[in-house]
Amino acid sequence: MRLALPTASFIGFTGTPLFKHDELTRRIFGDYISRYDFKRSEEDHSTVKLIYENRGEKLGLARLDLNDKIAEAVEKADLDPDQTALLEKLLGKDYEGITADDRLDKLAADFVEHCATRWQTGKSMFVCIDKITCARMFQRIESRWKAKLTRMKALIPAEEKALAAAADPDARERLGDELDKLRAQVQWMESTIIEIIISEAQNEVRDFKKWDFDIIPHRAVMKTGFQTPDGKRVAVDDAFKDPQHPFRIAIVCAMWLTGFDVECLATLYIDKPMKAHNLMQAIARANRVYPGKDCGVIVDYNGMLKSLREALAQYALGEEDESDGDAIVAPIEELVAALLQATEVAESHLLTLGFDPVRLRGATGFARIETLRDAVDALYTSDEAKRRFEIMARQVFIRFKALLMEPSAFAYAERHDNIETIYKKLQEKRDMADVTEVLKVLHRIVNEAIRTAAPGDDHAAGLTVDLSRIDFGKLRDEFATKVGRKHAALQDIRDVVEKKLEQMLARNPMRMDYYKTYQEIIADYNREKDRATVEGTFAKLMDLASRLDAEERRAAEEGLSNDELALFDLLFKDRISKADRERLKQASRTLLASLKELLRPMPGWTQNTTTQAEVKVFILDSLWRSLPRPPFTNEETESVADRMYEYIWQRSVSGHDLLAA
Repeated sequence: MRLALPTASFIGFTGTPLFKHDELTRRIFGDYISRYDFKRSEEDHSTVKLIYENRGEKLGLARLDLNDKIAEAVEKADLDPDQTALLEKLLGKDYEGITADDRLDKLAADFVEHCATRWQTGKSMFVCIDKITCARMFQRIESRWKAKLTRMKALIPAEEKALAAAADPDARERLGDELDKLRAQVQWMESTIIEIIISEAQNEVRDFKKWDFDIIPHRAVMKTGFQTPDGKRVAVDDAFKDPQHPFRIAIVCAMWLTGFDVECLATLYIDKPMKAHNLMQAIARANRVYPGKDCGVIVDYNGMLKSLREALAQYALGEEDESDGDAIVAPIEELVAALLQATEVAESHLLTLGFDPVRLRGATGFARIETLRDAVDALYTSDEAKRRFEIMARQVFIRFKALLMEPSAFAYAERHDNIETIYKKLQEKRDMADVTEVLKVLHRIVNEAIRTAAPGDDHAAGLTVDLSRIDFGKLRDEFATKVGRKHAALQDIRDVVEKKLEQMLARNPMRMDYYKTYQEIIADYNREKDRATVEGTFAKLMDLASRLDAEERRAAEEGLSNDELALFDLLFKDRISKADRERLKQASRTLLASLKELLRPMPGWTQNTTTQAEVKVFILDSLWRSLPRPPFTNEETESVADRMYEYIWQRSVSGHDLLAA
């Protein structure tokens, strides 16, 4: 190449850093022009931070004397990953030490506990020294996984019994949450697929049989993948990359350790001695960015900390950086500090809003319920205050979830649980069927806010009130004088009104003015937070709810269905005679019926230009025949037809099809 192009300049690109003493590459290409290393990728948020957990030493399983010795021996021998027999021969008693039955039993037991406890964090990969050890670990992990699942299933009846017997509302809520989590974890464990992923070799059936392991069914999965519910098959690599697929635990020794990106991989368990760039390539599997993933966790079972620091110093940091790599792979204690920081930020936000989170610590029963109501009321001071807390709380959840097996994180468990309980209270929504129910609920909300919570209170009593008997003037006065947590009560009312507005707008876009009125009310509320503003906002929302109630009764008063009323509103124009008004009503009824007849045999009509044109022409023709002239002109008829088509199209694509009405 150089002889053919003597004046050319050459540039080289590599995903693996050069060896420290690689003079040949430097002589041909020169030194580095630019390096994009681990540190820069984390600063750019292209990768997440890696957290190092030395479980091998904690459990007494790490063989610090063997890690470097084995890694160096393998590197010098330049063994192919498939050459298991040579590896065993090369290492002799050292190999026996790292693959002893007793050691693998303890490893499998710890892995199952660690992985099952961190079940909400993402997928896991376990790295073994060779293929045979992968198979031996699979056998041990699978049996212990099933045993743990059986134990957890056995806990459910006792949890259900405790929940049924609990009289304290706070205890019932806590036990209910625990039972839900237990059932979800059991379902997750039951559906989880564990599989070994190793390259194929000659005589492997015979070799694995020596260890009482049948490789044939596993090889079939590796080759053909998993069957999906629709009868198709998905390759093992695609299944592992898919966060929704139950293939959640891969046991490997060489495959997938380089160039295989799995964004949802949360934890890498390493029990294979590695050094230098091989180690760097392996740990990079866990640092890919994924929603809700604050960090990747490296669990070290074989004592590789020294090798890791050396590799990081050589390959992960810039030339001028002389740190030992802790900036790239941080100890687990740093994640505990990050959890504390996130917790304090969320609690400080509550303090600035006038609620002291210390009040929740140790609180039980009705005292805890009342304190939680105070916290929620403080957060409903404004939409921004609520949104900021939700963002802060999610950071606490992410960091606590990553530390579920770290004992030092348990000190913050109660504070985490308190933040989580407040967060859940904010997510609760009221879902009402019609505006009459909305107004009844507004009455109930104020009643609930006025009454002191005590055992035996029937908070549903407000739903039995006859709408015509609601004294809205008295209700406003009671809100102003008797309701203590006005922000929370106001938010409940907002939830009800928002839900109803959403339903009414989906059916009839001509009601947009009501939504604009609602937005103006809330914008005024968010600008000012004094007592008068809160009470004024309540009065405006009550007035809006009354108008929505009147609007929903309008269809019956006009002698139309809700869908017919929507078409009537699109056709309506000011200053028309009573006779023309009746003709528009009849046109609405006729058009709706004929549109349903037209669209019934045309599923997916919005996806096809031919059927779209057919519907558009049909609407125009129908309106030419049915609209009175005067008062409608030709231009007005065409304009109304366009609006009508847009309305029908929007209803179809948004899931509110006329045929479903």
